[in-house]
Amino acid sequence: MVKTLGGRKLGVTSSHRRAMLRNMAQSLFLHEKVETTLAKAKELRPFAEKIITTAKRGRHDLVRRQVQDKAVFKKLFEVIAPRYAQRPGGYTRILKVAPRSGDAAVRGLITLVS
Repeated sequence: MVKTLGGRKLGVTSSHRRAMLRNMAQSLFLHEKVETTLAKAKELRPFAEKIITTAKRGRHDLVRRQVQDKAVFKKLFEVIAPRYAQRPGGYTRILKVAPRSGDAAVRGLITLVS
């Protein structure tokens, strides 16, 4: 039995992966849904939920490290964090969508729970 400690590599370098997750999280917070491959959606979920939890606790400095867009930063603290103030976790939902037509990759829709 092999125990894997890391996340998915997604076929990119670590710096590219970090930038991709930040961009996808910002799009998720701005549009409240993102359609991507299922593997990327599964990697995005814990990343985005940690940012929301940090925003709920009022840690502007830690959130600013992950979210560079001012509009997204403002929405995170004024809309999203108060919405989930009483929720202990589980802010996102992943739904499977029809396969991509070009390469039949499994797609997923990640949304913020209302």
